[in-house]
Amino acid sequence: MYAFDFVKPSSLDEALAALQEEDAQALGGGQTLIPTLKQRLAMPGKLVSLRGIAELKGIKVEGGAVVIGGGTNHATIARELTETYPALAYLASRIGDPSVRTLGTIGGSVANNDPAACYPAAVLASGATVVTNAREIPADDYFQGMFTTALEEGEIITEIRFPIPQAANYQKFAQPASRFPLTGVFLAKYAGGVRVAVTGASEEGVFRWKEAEAALSHDFSPSAIDGLTVEAEGMMGDIHGTPEYRANLVKVLTGRAVAAAG
Repeated sequence: MYAFDFVKPSSLDEALAALQEEDAQALGGGQTLIPTLKQRLAMPGKLVSLRGIAELKGIKVEGGAVVIGGGTNHATIARELTETYPALAYLASRIGDPSVRTLGTIGGSVANNDPAACYPAAVLASGATVVTNAREIPADDYFQGMFTTALEEGEIITEIRFPIPQAANYQKFAQPASRFPLTGVFLAKYAGGVRVAVTGASEEGVFRWKEAEAALSHDFSPSAIDGLTVEAEGMMGDIHGTPEYRANLVKVLTGRAVAAAG
C-alpha cells in the first residue's frame, strides 16, 4: 500500500465537494478498489468513503420499480428483494462470500463495471435507470465497454431504478475460487418484450443478446433459441475457458434461464 488521505463524509454534498479536489476517488464497499490499490494499479491521493452516507442506502418500491440506493450492500438486496424481485435477490446472494456481500455495494459494482461482475447484467436486462447526483442514465447508454461507463469525473451513483418484470432469472456459471461468472445470463420478461444480458463472456463487457431477445419475445420457451448461435469472436479466452466455450455457455445459460423463469 502507499500513503493517501482518507475522508468519510456524512452527506452526499460533503462527498461531492471532497471529490472535486485533485486526485480524489470515491470508495464504496472497497471490494474492488482496495485490492487495486494494493497492487498499485490505481494510486489516488485521496479516498472519499461513501459508507457513512445514509441517503445512499435503502430499498423502496415506487411506480412499478424497485429503487435501490447506490450504497446498499449485496446482503441487504439478497434479503429484502426475495418477494419483489427474486431474480435480483438471488443474484446478490451468489456474489462472493458473506464478507463481500456485507461490504460490497451495488453502486460500487455498477460504477466499476468489471467485465465479469453480476450486477451489470441485471441492470442491462432490466432496462434499469442509473441515477446520479447530476442526471438519469438509461442502462443502454450507461455501459460503454470493459471498465468503462457514462459516468463523469466526480459523479456518484445515488440510486438504480429496476422496472419489476413479469418474469426473470439469473444463471451464473461461476469460477469456483473467485465466484465471478465465467459467463452469466440475466433474463427479464416485460409486457414490451424480453431482454437478455450477458456478463463474464465478452471482451467488451456486458452486452445484450438481441437475437435471443427477438426469438423469446415471440415464443418464451427454451426451444425458441434452438436455431441460434453465438459467435466466439470477441469472447474472452483464458485458462478457465476458451472463447468457444463461453459462446456456448451463453446459449446454454439462456435456455436454463428461460426454463427457470417460465
